[in-house]
Amino acid sequence: MRDVVLLGATGSVGSNTLAVIREHPDEFRVAGLVAGRGGKRLAALALEFPAAALALSREADADAFAALLAGSGRSGRFYPGPDGALDLLAGTRADICVAAIGGTAGLEPTFAAAAAGTRLLLANKEALVSAGRLFLAAAAAGGTEVLPIDSEHCAIWQCLEGRGPAEAARLILTASGGPFRDWPAAALAEAGPEDAIRHPVWSMGPKISVDSATLANKALEVIEAHHLFNLPFDAIKVLVHPQAAVHGLVEFIDGTLIACLGVSDMRQPISRMLFTPRRRGNGLPRLDLAALGRLDFAEPDGGCFPLLAAGIAAGRRGDRAAAFFNAANEAAVELFLARLLSFPGIAQTTLAAMRESGEGYFSRLEEVRETHARARRLVRELAASAPRPSARPEP
Repeated sequence: MRDVVLLGATGSVGSNTLAVIREHPDEFRVAGLVAGRGGKRLAALALEFPAAALALSREADADAFAALLAGSGRSGRFYPGPDGALDLLAGTRADICVAAIGGTAGLEPTFAAAAAGTRLLLANKEALVSAGRLFLAAAAAGGTEVLPIDSEHCAIWQCLEGRGPAEAARLILTASGGPFRDWPAAALAEAGPEDAIRHPVWSMGPKISVDSATLANKALEVIEAHHLFNLPFDAIKVLVHPQAAVHGLVEFIDGTLIACLGVSDMRQPISRMLFTPRRRGNGLPRLDLAALGRLDFAEPDGGCFPLLAAGIAAGRRGDRAAAFFNAANEAAVELFLARLLSFPGIAQTTLAAMRESGEGYFSRLEEVRETHARARRLVRELAASAPRPSARPEP
């Protein structure tokens, strides 16, 4: 029986992780649940797993959340406030920690998990994108095993399993192309949040769905792959693959390509990493290649989606530029979701902000936070003077 702490319990990755755990009650026990906000979803989980410790980052929600659980007889401890996740990690024994808090809010808890010496299943992009060298050094010092549960990086990991980076000539990450892959460029100015979050393949949260629509997400994944697999940027390629059946490929130095295929369901990579080095059966549908009929691949359209190249260029310049890009894009996406920026405005504002980014590497985590704050502040200033998107009724 292995104890699991879940950072980001109510998000899409957290929900899928719990779905896998529920299928194997003889293998895993939920030891801790961390969420940013209170509400019925976390309260329901608290009642389902009464012995699990809880952390709720938004302190203003603590009283209302406690009222939802009044009289429940729960035995697990409760850690409210912005340091709740860190307190829970310090006070809870775990064999596995799943880092699935999205955005820069997940950076510090993920670093704390990296120092804990457990198996760390990584879904938080910021740890590697914004501070890859610092994060991997913290994990090495803590004796922590870092395993990726993004579908693309899990696929690459499986293709490389048992082989060192010296044998790999190139990694190929696939992208579905997002909801706008077939839209004419002129129509993108009219795209609203409801269009961008309508992903053709995956069911994800709003922020990552928008990143998939701009292809910024794929730039972040390239930076992650650079750190995870210790390969140069020139050895990492992105291809648009609309069927989303091939999640990643590795080309080896002898010209052989090994691909990882499967259904588009987050429970598959999560299950693979929870059970590593074993595999366990699951109730997921199997990929029907005959029904699929074809596998298409194409180069991404850099003209319509400039954040892909911009993000990779930032990664080449080191953690400082990558962190700045990550936070600037995050702030621009928030403004788009609030209908304060147009869809093209996400890239325009992020690229304008990147003129103020630095380069090189961080020596401490506080520098990462300072860079994030500076990038977000600059994006807000730039957006304040940008044209607002044309009014469009919400669906």
